[in-house]
Amino acid sequence: MSAQKPITTDARAPGGAKSPPGEAPPGATGSGSGGGEGLQAGLKNRHLSMIAIGGVIGAGLFVGSGAGIAAAGPAILLSYALVGALVVLVMRMLGEMAAADPVSGSFSSYADRALGRWAGFTIGWLYWFFWVVVLAVEATAGAAILTGWVPAVPQWAWALIVMVVLTATNLFSVGSYGEFEFWFAGIKVVAIAVFIVVGGLAVFGLLPGGSGGAVGTANLTGHGGFLPNGPGAVLTGVLMVVFSFMGSEIVTLAAAESADPRKAVARATNSVIWRIAVFYLGSIAIVVTLLPWNSPEVKKSPYVAVLDHIGIAHAGQLMDVIVLTAVLSCLNSGLYTASRMAFSLGGRGDAPKSFSRTTGRGVPATAILASVVFGFVAVFFNYAYPDTVFQFLLNSSGAVALFVWLVICFSQLRMRRALERESPERLTVKMWAYPYLTWVTIGMIVFVVGYMFTDPDGRQQMVLSLFAAALVLGVALVREVRRKRTGRDLARR
Repeated sequence: MSAQKPITTDARAPGGAKSPPGEAPPGATGSGSGGGEGLQAGLKNRHLSMIAIGGVIGAGLFVGSGAGIAAAGPAILLSYALVGALVVLVMRMLGEMAAADPVSGSFSSYADRALGRWAGFTIGWLYWFFWVVVLAVEATAGAAILTGWVPAVPQWAWALIVMVVLTATNLFSVGSYGEFEFWFAGIKVVAIAVFIVVGGLAVFGLLPGGSGGAVGTANLTGHGGFLPNGPGAVLTGVLMVVFSFMGSEIVTLAAAESADPRKAVARATNSVIWRIAVFYLGSIAIVVTLLPWNSPEVKKSPYVAVLDHIGIAHAGQLMDVIVLTAVLSCLNSGLYTASRMAFSLGGRGDAPKSFSRTTGRGVPATAILASVVFGFVAVFFNYAYPDTVFQFLLNSSGAVALFVWLVICFSQLRMRRALERESPERLTVKMWAYPYLTWVTIGMIVFVVGYMFTDPDGRQQMVLSLFAAALVLGVALVREVRRKRTGRDLARR
Protein backbone atom coordinates (compact mmCIF):
# COMPACT_ATOMS: atom_id res chain seq x y z
CA MET A 1 0.00 0.00 0.00
CA SER A 2 2.75 2.46 0.87
CA ALA A 3 4.18 2.24 -2.63
CA GLN A 4 0.97 3.44 -4.21
CA LYS A 5 0.46 6.99 -5.30
CA PRO A 6 -1.02 9.09 -2.48
CA ILE A 7 -4.20 11.04 -3.09
CA THR A 8 -3.83 14.67 -2.08
CA THR A 9 -6.28 16.37 0.20
CA ASP A 10 -7.93 19.52 -1.04
CA ALA A 11 -6.09 21.63 1.50
CA ARG A 12 -5.93 25.35 0.99
CA ALA A 13 -3.00 27.58 0.45
CA PRO A 14 -1.59 29.35 3.50
CA GLY A 15 -3.89 32.10 4.68
CA GLY A 16 -7.03 30.35 3.44
CA ALA A 17 -6.89 31.59 -0.16
CA LYS A 18 -9.58 30.02 -2.31
CA SER A 19 -8.83 28.40 -5.66
CA PRO A 20 -10.79 29.69 -8.65
CA PRO A 21 -13.79 27.57 -9.69
CA GLY A 22 -12.69 24.65 -11.83
CA GLU A 23 -9.08 24.73 -10.68
CA ALA A 24 -7.51 22.29 -8.29
CA PRO A 25 -6.54 23.94 -5.00
CA PRO A 26 -2.95 24.13 -3.96
CA GLY A 27 -3.33 21.13 -1.68
CA ALA A 28 -0.65 19.08 -0.05
CA THR A 29 -0.75 15.47 0.86
CA GLY A 30 -2.12 14.55 4.25
CA SER A 31 0.47 14.82 6.91
CA GLY A 32 0.44 11.18 7.78
CA SER A 33 0.99 10.00 11.26
CA GLY A 34 3.02 6.87 11.38
CA GLY A 35 4.54 7.44 7.97
CA GLY A 36 1.32 8.08 6.06
CA GLU A 37 1.46 10.14 2.87
CA GLY A 38 -2.24 10.88 2.40
CA LEU A 39 -5.03 8.71 1.08
CA GLN A 40 -3.86 5.77 -1.01
CA ALA A 41 -5.24 4.47 -4.31
CA GLY A 42 -6.32 1.18 -2.73
CA LEU A 43 -9.71 0.62 -4.37
CA LYS A 44 -9.80 -1.70 -7.38
CA ASN A 45 -12.09 -1.39 -10.39
CA ARG A 46 -14.30 -4.24 -9.17
CA HIS A 47 -14.66 -2.49 -5.79
CA LEU A 48 -15.79 0.75 -7.43
CA SER A 49 -18.12 -1.04 -9.82
CA MET A 50 -19.92 -2.78 -6.98
CA ILE A 51 -19.94 0.36 -4.82
CA ALA A 52 -21.58 2.19 -7.74
CA ILE A 53 -24.17 -0.54 -8.31
CA GLY A 54 -24.88 -1.27 -4.66
CA GLY A 55 -24.92 2.39 -3.65
CA VAL A 56 -28.49 2.79 -4.90
CA ILE A 57 -29.77 -0.29 -3.04
CA GLY A 58 -30.42 0.49 0.62
CA ALA A 59 -32.34 -1.31 3.32
CA GLY A 60 -35.14 1.21 2.76
CA LEU A 61 -35.92 -0.39 -0.60
CA PHE A 62 -36.60 -3.74 1.04
CA VAL A 63 -38.52 -2.61 4.14
CA GLY A 64 -39.61 0.99 3.49
CA SER A 65 -41.14 0.72 0.02
CA GLY A 66 -44.33 -0.83 1.43
CA ALA A 67 -45.41 2.50 2.96
CA GLY A 68 -44.94 4.24 -0.40
CA ILE A 69 -47.00 1.59 -2.20
CA ALA A 70 -49.76 1.93 0.41
CA ALA A 71 -49.81 5.72 -0.08
CA ALA A 72 -49.77 5.89 -3.90
CA GLY A 73 -50.83 2.43 -5.09
CA PRO A 74 -49.37 1.28 -8.42
CA ALA A 75 -48.64 4.96 -9.17
CA ILE A 76 -45.68 4.65 -6.81
CA LEU A 77 -43.87 3.68 -10.01
CA LEU A 78 -44.29 7.29 -11.17
CA SER A 79 -42.91 8.51 -7.83
CA TYR A 80 -39.82 6.33 -8.22
CA ALA A 81 -39.46 7.37 -11.88
CA LEU A 82 -39.58 11.08 -10.99
CA VAL A 83 -37.08 10.79 -8.17
CA GLY A 84 -34.93 8.46 -10.28
CA ALA A 85 -34.81 11.04 -13.08
CA LEU A 86 -33.85 13.71 -10.55
CA VAL A 87 -31.02 11.55 -9.18
CA VAL A 88 -29.78 10.76 -12.69
CA LEU A 89 -29.53 14.49 -13.49
CA VAL A 90 -27.81 15.33 -10.20
CA MET A 91 -25.37 12.44 -10.63
CA ARG A 92 -24.57 13.61 -14.15
CA MET A 93 -23.66 17.05 -12.81
CA LEU A 94 -21.61 15.58 -9.99
CA GLY A 95 -19.94 13.21 -12.44
CA GLU A 96 -18.97 16.15 -14.66
CA MET A 97 -17.18 17.87 -11.78
CA ALA A 98 -15.68 14.70 -10.32
CA ALA A 99 -14.30 13.53 -13.67
CA ALA A 100 -12.72 16.94 -14.22
CA ASP A 101 -11.19 17.03 -10.75
CA PRO A 102 -11.57 13.97 -8.48
CA VAL A 103 -10.96 14.99 -4.85
CA SER A 104 -11.72 13.40 -1.52
CA GLY A 105 -14.42 15.88 -0.52
CA SER A 106 -16.38 15.62 -3.80
CA PHE A 107 -19.34 18.04 -3.85
CA SER A 108 -18.26 19.78 -0.61
CA SER A 109 -14.91 20.67 -2.20
CA TYR A 110 -16.60 21.84 -5.40
CA ALA A 111 -19.04 24.01 -3.42
CA ASP A 112 -16.06 25.46 -1.54
CA ARG A 113 -14.44 26.60 -4.77
CA ALA A 114 -17.51 27.48 -6.83
CA LEU A 115 -19.78 29.12 -4.25
CA GLY A 116 -17.53 30.07 -1.37
CA ARG A 117 -15.94 28.64 1.70
CA TRP A 118 -19.21 28.98 3.64
CA ALA A 119 -20.92 26.59 1.21
CA GLY A 120 -18.26 23.88 1.38
CA PHE A 121 -18.12 24.10 5.17
CA THR A 122 -21.90 24.00 5.58
CA ILE A 123 -22.74 21.18 3.19
CA GLY A 124 -19.69 19.16 4.27
CA TRP A 125 -20.65 19.18 7.95
CA LEU A 126 -24.35 18.59 7.21
CA TYR A 127 -23.45 15.59 5.08
CA TRP A 128 -21.17 14.25 7.81
CA PHE A 129 -23.97 14.74 10.35
CA PHE A 130 -26.39 12.85 8.10
CA TRP A 131 -24.16 9.79 7.86
CA VAL A 132 -23.33 9.79 11.57
CA VAL A 133 -27.07 9.58 12.30
CA VAL A 134 -27.42 6.87 9.66
CA LEU A 135 -24.77 4.86 11.51
CA ALA A 136 -27.03 4.79 14.56
CA VAL A 137 -30.14 3.89 12.54
CA GLU A 138 -28.46 1.04 10.68
CA ALA A 139 -26.61 -0.30 13.74
CA THR A 140 -29.91 -0.49 15.62
CA ALA A 141 -31.70 -2.13 12.67
CA GLY A 142 -28.95 -4.72 12.25
CA ALA A 143 -28.89 -5.40 15.99
CA ALA A 144 -32.66 -6.01 15.99
CA ILE A 145 -32.30 -8.72 13.33
CA LEU A 146 -29.34 -10.36 15.07
CA THR A 147 -31.16 -10.33 18.41
CA GLY A 148 -34.02 -12.21 16.76
CA TRP A 149 -31.54 -14.89 15.73
CA VAL A 150 -29.54 -14.96 18.98
CA PRO A 151 -31.77 -13.53 21.73
CA ALA A 152 -29.25 -14.40 24.44
CA VAL A 153 -27.13 -11.42 23.31
CA PRO A 154 -28.83 -8.08 24.15
CA GLN A 155 -29.60 -5.73 21.29
CA TRP A 156 -27.23 -2.99 22.49
CA ALA A 157 -24.39 -5.54 22.52
CA TRP A 158 -25.08 -6.51 18.90
CA ALA A 159 -25.05 -2.84 17.90
CA LEU A 160 -21.71 -2.44 19.65
CA ILE A 161 -20.25 -5.57 18.00
CA VAL A 162 -21.36 -4.49 14.53
CA MET A 163 -19.94 -0.98 14.94
CA VAL A 164 -16.62 -2.25 16.33
CA VAL A 165 -16.11 -4.83 13.54
CA LEU A 166 -16.80 -2.36 10.74
CA THR A 167 -14.68 0.32 12.42
CA ALA A 168 -11.77 -2.13 12.52
CA THR A 169 -12.33 -2.89 8.84
CA ASN A 170 -12.20 0.77 7.88
CA LEU A 171 -9.17 1.42 10.08
CA PHE A 172 -7.16 -1.38 8.50
CA SER A 173 -7.09 -0.07 4.92
CA VAL A 174 -9.30 1.38 2.22
CA GLY A 175 -8.85 -1.90 0.38
CA SER A 176 -10.49 -3.80 3.24
CA TYR A 177 -13.43 -1.39 3.13
CA GLY A 178 -13.67 -1.98 -0.61
CA GLU A 179 -13.52 -5.75 -0.19
CA PHE A 180 -16.25 -5.82 2.45
CA GLU A 181 -18.42 -3.52 0.38
CA PHE A 182 -17.81 -5.62 -2.73
CA TRP A 183 -19.33 -8.68 -1.04
CA PHE A 184 -22.06 -6.81 0.85
CA ALA A 185 -23.18 -4.99 -2.29
CA GLY A 186 -22.78 -8.17 -4.34
CA ILE A 187 -25.28 -10.02 -2.17
CA LYS A 188 -27.77 -7.14 -2.51
CA VAL A 189 -27.35 -7.02 -6.28
CA VAL A 190 -27.72 -10.79 -6.70
CA ALA A 191 -30.79 -10.81 -4.41
CA ILE A 192 -32.54 -8.08 -6.39
CA ALA A 193 -31.58 -9.66 -9.72
CA VAL A 194 -32.94 -13.07 -8.67
CA PHE A 195 -36.09 -11.41 -7.30
CA ILE A 196 -36.71 -9.65 -10.63
CA VAL A 197 -36.08 -12.78 -12.71
CA VAL A 198 -38.24 -15.07 -10.56
CA GLY A 199 -40.93 -12.42 -10.17
CA GLY A 200 -40.91 -11.76 -13.91
CA LEU A 201 -41.43 -15.44 -14.63
CA ALA A 202 -44.36 -15.44 -12.20
CA VAL A 203 -45.88 -12.35 -13.85
CA PHE A 204 -45.88 -14.08 -17.24
CA GLY A 205 -46.97 -17.43 -15.85
CA LEU A 206 -43.69 -19.10 -16.76
CA LEU A 207 -42.55 -20.07 -13.29
CA PRO A 208 -42.06 -23.85 -13.05
CA GLY A 209 -44.71 -25.29 -10.74
CA GLY A 210 -46.70 -22.05 -10.84
CA SER A 211 -50.38 -22.16 -9.98
CA GLY A 212 -51.71 -20.08 -12.86
CA GLY A 213 -51.11 -18.22 -16.10
CA ALA A 214 -49.95 -14.69 -16.73
CA VAL A 215 -51.10 -12.12 -14.20
CA GLY A 216 -51.74 -9.37 -16.72
CA THR A 217 -52.63 -5.87 -15.56
CA ALA A 218 -55.37 -6.78 -13.08
CA ASN A 219 -53.44 -5.52 -10.06
CA LEU A 220 -52.23 -2.40 -11.86
CA THR A 221 -55.66 -1.20 -13.00
CA GLY A 222 -57.94 -2.90 -10.46
CA HIS A 223 -58.45 -2.07 -6.79
CA GLY A 224 -59.21 1.58 -7.53
CA GLY A 225 -57.17 1.95 -10.70
CA PHE A 226 -53.58 2.96 -11.35
CA LEU A 227 -54.12 6.16 -9.33
CA PRO A 228 -56.35 4.89 -6.52
CA ASN A 229 -55.59 7.82 -4.21
CA GLY A 230 -55.50 10.51 -6.89
CA PRO A 231 -52.61 12.27 -8.70
CA GLY A 232 -51.52 14.05 -5.51
CA ALA A 233 -50.52 10.70 -4.04
CA VAL A 234 -47.70 10.54 -6.59
CA LEU A 235 -46.11 13.59 -4.94
CA THR A 236 -46.71 12.09 -1.51
CA GLY A 237 -44.90 9.02 -2.79
CA VAL A 238 -42.04 11.24 -3.94
CA LEU A 239 -41.58 12.51 -0.39
CA MET A 240 -41.54 8.95 0.92
CA VAL A 241 -38.98 7.57 -1.55
CA VAL A 242 -36.69 10.55 -2.25
CA PHE A 243 -34.40 9.88 0.70
CA SER A 244 -33.94 6.20 -0.15
CA PHE A 245 -31.75 7.32 -3.08
CA MET A 246 -29.18 8.97 -0.81
CA GLY A 247 -25.90 7.09 -1.25
CA SER A 248 -25.63 7.09 -5.03
CA GLU A 249 -23.03 9.87 -4.72
CA ILE A 250 -20.66 7.77 -2.58
CA VAL A 251 -18.85 6.45 -5.63
CA THR A 252 -17.58 9.95 -6.47
CA LEU A 253 -15.91 10.15 -3.04
CA ALA A 254 -14.54 6.62 -3.31
CA ALA A 255 -13.21 7.18 -6.84
CA ALA A 256 -10.56 9.55 -5.44
CA GLU A 257 -8.91 6.49 -3.85
CA SER A 258 -8.73 4.47 -7.07
CA ALA A 259 -5.94 4.16 -9.62
CA ASP A 260 -7.96 5.87 -12.38
CA PRO A 261 -10.60 8.08 -10.74
CA ARG A 262 -11.71 9.86 -13.92
CA LYS A 263 -12.54 6.60 -15.69
CA ALA A 264 -14.27 5.26 -12.58
CA VAL A 265 -16.46 8.36 -12.26
CA ALA A 266 -17.36 8.32 -15.95
CA ARG A 267 -18.35 4.65 -15.77
CA ALA A 268 -20.44 5.13 -12.63
CA THR A 269 -22.19 8.20 -14.03
CA ASN A 270 -23.05 6.51 -17.30
CA SER A 271 -24.51 3.46 -15.55
CA VAL A 272 -26.74 5.27 -13.06
CA ILE A 273 -29.74 5.23 -15.42
CA TRP A 274 -29.94 1.47 -15.81
CA ARG A 275 -29.10 0.91 -12.14
CA ILE A 276 -32.10 2.93 -11.00
CA ALA A 277 -34.35 1.54 -13.76
CA VAL A 278 -33.53 -2.08 -12.97
CA PHE A 279 -33.19 -2.15 -9.19
CA TYR A 280 -35.89 0.32 -8.17
CA LEU A 281 -38.43 0.50 -10.98
CA GLY A 282 -37.95 -3.14 -11.99
CA SER A 283 -38.37 -4.64 -8.55
CA ILE A 284 -41.25 -2.36 -7.49
CA ALA A 285 -43.03 -3.10 -10.78
CA ILE A 286 -42.86 -6.82 -9.94
CA VAL A 287 -44.46 -6.16 -6.53
CA VAL A 288 -47.42 -4.05 -7.74
CA THR A 289 -48.03 -6.30 -10.76
CA LEU A 290 -48.08 -9.57 -8.83
CA LEU A 291 -50.02 -8.43 -5.76
CA PRO A 292 -52.83 -5.95 -4.96
CA TRP A 293 -51.31 -2.68 -3.78
CA ASN A 294 -53.68 -2.47 -0.78
CA SER A 295 -52.78 -5.89 0.58
CA PRO A 296 -51.73 -5.69 4.27
CA GLU A 297 -48.80 -8.02 3.50
CA VAL A 298 -47.50 -5.64 0.83
CA LYS A 299 -47.60 -2.69 3.20
CA LYS A 300 -45.79 -4.67 5.91
CA SER A 301 -43.05 -6.18 3.73
CA PRO A 302 -43.58 -6.11 -0.06
CA TYR A 303 -40.66 -8.33 -1.01
CA VAL A 304 -41.52 -11.00 1.57
CA ALA A 305 -45.13 -10.87 0.36
CA VAL A 306 -44.04 -11.58 -3.21
CA LEU A 307 -41.74 -14.43 -2.19
CA ASP A 308 -44.55 -15.97 -0.11
CA HIS A 309 -46.95 -15.59 -3.05
CA ILE A 310 -44.52 -17.34 -5.38
CA GLY A 311 -44.05 -20.12 -2.85
CA ILE A 312 -40.48 -19.52 -1.72
CA ALA A 313 -39.98 -21.35 1.59
CA HIS A 314 -38.82 -19.34 4.62
CA ALA A 315 -39.25 -16.05 2.74
CA GLY A 316 -39.18 -13.99 5.92
CA GLN A 317 -35.91 -15.47 7.15
CA LEU A 318 -34.37 -15.13 3.71
CA MET A 319 -35.33 -11.47 3.55
CA ASP A 320 -33.88 -10.92 7.03
CA VAL A 321 -30.50 -12.12 5.71
CA ILE A 322 -30.72 -9.78 2.71
CA VAL A 323 -31.83 -6.81 4.83
CA LEU A 324 -29.01 -7.47 7.31
CA THR A 325 -26.56 -7.45 4.42
CA ALA A 326 -28.02 -4.16 3.19
CA VAL A 327 -27.74 -2.74 6.71
CA LEU A 328 -24.11 -3.79 7.07
CA SER A 329 -23.35 -2.38 3.63
CA CYS A 330 -24.93 0.95 4.57
CA LEU A 331 -23.02 0.99 7.86
CA ASN A 332 -19.76 0.21 6.12
CA SER A 333 -20.27 2.88 3.47
CA GLY A 334 -21.64 5.38 5.99
CA LEU A 335 -18.54 5.15 8.14
CA TYR A 336 -16.30 5.41 5.09
CA THR A 337 -18.22 8.39 3.70
CA ALA A 338 -18.38 10.30 6.98
CA SER A 339 -14.65 9.82 7.59
CA ARG A 340 -13.68 10.95 4.08
CA MET A 341 -15.81 14.05 4.36
CA ALA A 342 -14.18 14.78 7.74
CA PHE A 343 -10.76 14.15 6.14
CA SER A 344 -11.54 16.67 3.39
CA LEU A 345 -12.83 19.26 5.86
CA GLY A 346 -9.67 18.84 7.92
CA GLY A 347 -7.49 19.30 4.84
CA ARG A 348 -9.29 22.56 4.02
CA GLY A 349 -8.96 23.91 7.55
CA ASP A 350 -12.70 23.56 8.23
CA ALA A 351 -12.21 20.78 10.80
CA PRO A 352 -9.41 19.84 13.21
CA LYS A 353 -6.17 19.38 11.28
CA SER A 354 -5.77 15.92 12.80
CA PHE A 355 -8.71 14.76 10.65
CA SER A 356 -6.52 15.08 7.55
CA ARG A 357 -3.68 12.96 8.94
CA THR A 358 -3.35 9.40 7.72
CA THR A 359 -1.69 6.23 8.94
CA GLY A 360 1.02 4.36 7.07
CA ARG A 361 -1.76 2.50 5.23
CA GLY A 362 -3.26 5.76 3.98
CA VAL A 363 -6.22 5.63 6.38
CA PRO A 364 -7.54 8.82 8.07
CA ALA A 365 -7.74 7.12 11.47
CA THR A 366 -8.66 10.22 13.49
CA ALA A 367 -11.48 11.11 11.10
CA ILE A 368 -12.81 7.53 11.29
CA LEU A 369 -12.66 7.39 15.09
CA ALA A 370 -14.28 10.82 15.47
CA SER A 371 -17.15 9.72 13.23
CA VAL A 372 -17.53 6.47 15.18
CA VAL A 373 -17.60 8.29 18.52
CA PHE A 374 -20.48 10.50 17.39
CA GLY A 375 -22.12 7.42 15.88
CA PHE A 376 -21.95 5.70 19.27
CA VAL A 377 -23.43 8.79 20.92
CA ALA A 378 -26.31 8.69 18.44
CA VAL A 379 -26.80 4.95 19.12
CA PHE A 380 -27.01 5.74 22.85
CA PHE A 381 -29.67 8.38 22.19
CA ASN A 382 -31.55 5.85 20.03
CA TYR A 383 -31.82 3.50 23.01
CA ALA A 384 -32.13 6.07 25.83
CA TYR A 385 -34.26 8.80 24.21
CA PRO A 386 -35.76 7.34 21.02
CA ASP A 387 -38.80 9.62 20.87
CA THR A 388 -37.13 12.89 21.82
CA VAL A 389 -33.41 13.41 21.26
CA PHE A 390 -32.94 10.76 18.60
CA GLN A 391 -36.12 11.76 16.77
CA PHE A 392 -34.77 15.31 16.69
CA LEU A 393 -31.49 14.02 15.20
CA LEU A 394 -33.40 12.05 12.56
CA ASN A 395 -35.64 14.94 11.54
CA SER A 396 -32.87 17.54 11.58
CA SER A 397 -30.79 15.46 9.15
CA GLY A 398 -33.68 14.21 7.02
CA ALA A 399 -33.64 16.84 4.27
CA VAL A 400 -29.84 16.91 3.88
CA ALA A 401 -30.16 14.94 0.63
CA LEU A 402 -32.12 17.78 -0.96
CA PHE A 403 -29.63 20.38 0.30
CA VAL A 404 -26.74 18.34 -1.11
CA TRP A 405 -28.43 18.05 -4.49
CA LEU A 406 -29.13 21.78 -4.63
CA VAL A 407 -25.51 22.60 -3.81
CA ILE A 408 -24.32 20.20 -6.52
CA CYS A 409 -26.53 21.98 -9.08
CA PHE A 410 -25.34 25.49 -8.25
CA SER A 411 -21.71 24.36 -8.02
CA GLN A 412 -21.94 22.76 -11.45
CA LEU A 413 -23.30 25.98 -12.97
CA ARG A 414 -20.24 27.90 -11.76
CA MET A 415 -17.61 25.24 -12.38
CA ARG A 416 -18.83 24.40 -15.88
CA ARG A 417 -18.36 28.01 -17.00
CA ALA A 418 -14.88 28.12 -15.48
CA LEU A 419 -13.86 24.78 -17.01
CA GLU A 420 -15.08 25.76 -20.48
CA ARG A 421 -13.07 28.97 -20.22
CA GLU A 422 -9.88 27.62 -18.67
CA SER A 423 -9.60 23.82 -19.16
CA PRO A 424 -12.18 22.47 -21.64
CA GLU A 425 -10.14 19.29 -22.13
CA ARG A 426 -11.04 18.22 -18.57
CA LEU A 427 -14.73 18.03 -19.46
CA THR A 428 -14.69 14.32 -20.25
CA VAL A 429 -18.19 13.93 -18.77
CA LYS A 430 -20.71 16.64 -19.61
CA MET A 431 -24.11 17.51 -18.23
CA TRP A 432 -26.80 17.14 -20.86
CA ALA A 433 -28.42 20.30 -22.31
CA TYR A 434 -26.39 22.59 -20.05
CA PRO A 435 -27.49 24.93 -18.49
CA TYR A 436 -31.19 24.27 -19.17
CA LEU A 437 -31.43 20.83 -17.55
CA THR A 438 -29.45 22.11 -14.57
CA TRP A 439 -32.07 24.81 -13.97
CA VAL A 440 -34.88 22.30 -14.52
CA THR A 441 -33.29 20.09 -11.85
CA ILE A 442 -33.02 23.04 -9.44
CA GLY A 443 -36.69 23.76 -10.05
CA MET A 444 -37.63 20.13 -9.33
CA ILE A 445 -35.70 20.10 -6.05
CA VAL A 446 -37.19 23.44 -4.94
CA PHE A 447 -40.64 22.08 -5.74
CA VAL A 448 -40.04 19.00 -3.57
CA VAL A 449 -38.78 21.23 -0.75
CA GLY A 450 -41.91 23.38 -1.03
CA TYR A 451 -44.22 20.37 -1.19
CA MET A 452 -42.69 18.99 2.00
CA PHE A 453 -44.19 21.95 3.87
CA THR A 454 -47.68 20.78 2.86
CA ASP A 455 -47.15 17.38 4.51
CA PRO A 456 -47.23 17.26 8.35
CA ASP A 457 -44.31 14.84 8.69
CA GLY A 458 -42.40 16.48 5.87
CA ARG A 459 -42.95 19.93 7.36
CA GLN A 460 -41.42 18.92 10.70
CA GLN A 461 -38.48 17.30 8.95
CA MET A 462 -37.87 20.30 6.71
CA VAL A 463 -38.16 22.87 9.52
CA LEU A 464 -35.69 21.00 11.73
CA SER A 465 -33.33 20.35 8.81
CA LEU A 466 -33.39 24.06 7.93
CA PHE A 467 -32.69 24.84 11.59
CA ALA A 468 -29.63 22.53 11.53
CA ALA A 469 -28.49 24.05 8.22
CA ALA A 470 -28.90 27.60 9.56
CA LEU A 471 -26.91 26.68 12.67
CA VAL A 472 -24.00 25.26 10.65
CA LEU A 473 -24.17 28.15 8.18
CA GLY A 474 -24.02 30.60 11.08
CA VAL A 475 -20.84 28.94 12.34
CA ALA A 476 -19.38 29.11 8.82
CA LEU A 477 -20.13 32.84 8.47
CA VAL A 478 -18.71 33.64 11.91
CA ARG A 479 -15.53 31.74 11.01
CA GLU A 480 -15.33 33.66 7.74
CA VAL A 481 -15.64 37.03 9.49
CA ARG A 482 -12.99 36.07 12.06
CA ARG A 483 -10.67 34.81 9.31
CA LYS A 484 -10.94 38.06 7.36
CA ARG A 485 -10.38 40.11 10.52
CA THR A 486 -7.28 38.05 11.32
CA GLY A 487 -6.05 38.53 7.76
CA ARG A 488 -6.45 42.32 8.02
CA ASP A 489 -4.62 42.36 11.36
CA LEU A 490 -1.72 40.41 9.85
CA ALA A 491 -1.63 42.76 6.86
CA ARG A 492 -1.32 45.80 9.14
CA ARG A 493 1.66 44.22 10.89
